[in-house]
Amino acid sequence: MVKQIKRNEIRLRRHIRIRRKVSGTAETPRLAVYRSNKNISVQLIDDVNGVTLAATGSINLKLTHGANIEAAKLIGAEIAKLALAKNIEKVVFDRGGYLYHGRIQALAEAAREAGLKF
Repeated sequence: MVKQIKRNEIRLRRHIRIRRKVSGTAETPRLAVYRSNKNISVQLIDDVNGVTLAATGSINLKLTHGANIEAAKLIGAEIAKLALAKNIEKVVFDRGGYLYHGRIQALAEAAREAGLKF
């Protein structure tokens, strides 16, 4: 009998492949995205020192519907504002193994429009 591979296991494998190539520094931190069915969260991570520089998400912003495209746009703009307040303009985008469409794409485009470069 063939074992079924779950969707999240496939995502985690994709995430591991991405993380081999993507790493953040203090000058260009990694913009890591986590998406669940109810919420979205993002972090700016300095992988060299193992420090989270800034973080936000739908729970921090107290959004009633935290997992839709409108929420992703708000979160993208908010993380860009936090990054620019810490003099961070360039980041490396880590989509966390999620496909680049829908909520992930909306978050990335909102962060770009708010001033982040990646």
